[in-house]
Amino acid sequence: MKFLKLALVAAAASVAMGGAAMAEELKLSYNVGVASDYIFRGISNTNNDPQVFGGVDATYGIGYAGVWASNVDFGTENPEAEIDVYAGVKPTVGDVGLDLGMIYYGYSKDKNGIPGSYSYVEVKAAASKAVGPGTIGAALYYSPEFPSEGGEAFYFEVNGSAPIGEKLTLSGAVGHQSVDADGYFSGVGNKYTTWNLGISAAITEHLTGDLRYSDTDQHEFGKSLYGSALTVSLKAAF
Repeated sequence: MKFLKLALVAAAASVAMGGAAMAEELKLSYNVGVASDYIFRGISNTNNDPQVFGGVDATYGIGYAGVWASNVDFGTENPEAEIDVYAGVKPTVGDVGLDLGMIYYGYSKDKNGIPGSYSYVEVKAAASKAVGPGTIGAALYYSPEFPSEGGEAFYFEVNGSAPIGEKLTLSGAVGHQSVDADGYFSGVGNKYTTWNLGISAAITEHLTGDLRYSDTDQHEFGKSLYGSALTVSLKAAF
C-alpha cells in the first residue's frame, strides 16, 4: 500500500515538474458541480443526499494528474469528505485510446466508523474506440487492499456513448465489483453488478447537465444505498 501511494505521488510530481519546465505545453482545467446524489458504482456515497464536488486537472502530452473532492456520508460520523489524487498516461495504439493510471481515494478522519481505514489505492487500465459517431470502451480497476481490510478488489466495466443531435449524448455502462472480503465486507455486498443509463446535455460551452438512472443487483443488502436511483447533476468545466 505504501509503495503504491508513493508511486502515485511520484507520477503526479513528474507530470507537474515536466510541465513546469515547458509551461507552454502544460494545460490546466477546472470543474465544479452539484448532484442530487453521489452514486459511485451503483452505490450512494452520500446516504441519498445531495453532492457538491470540484476538481483540478493538469495535462502534459499524454500524461495527466489531478485532484478531485466531494462530500460523503457513509452513515457514520466520519468521514465527511473524499479527496482523490490521480495520475496516469493516455497513449493511443492505432485507433484505440488507452488510459493507464493510479487513483488514491482519500477520506477525512477515515479511522472512525467501521473497522479499519476508508482510504485506498486503485490501478486503472481502460481502452476506448470510436464506432461511427459514438464510442465504446472497457475499464479494469484493481485494488490490493480494499477499505476496512477488505482484501483484493476488482471492478470491470464496459461502457458506451452516442450523440443525439448536436447537444445531447446518450451514455451507459455495466460493471461488476468483486471484493475479497476477508474483513468487514465479508458477506456484505462484496460482489455485485451495477448498471446505469443517462442523457447529458451541453447547456452552454462550459455547463453540462446529466439525468441518469442507476441500479444494482444487491437490493437485499441495502435497498436505500444499493437500490435504483435517478440522479440529476450540473457540472461546469473551464
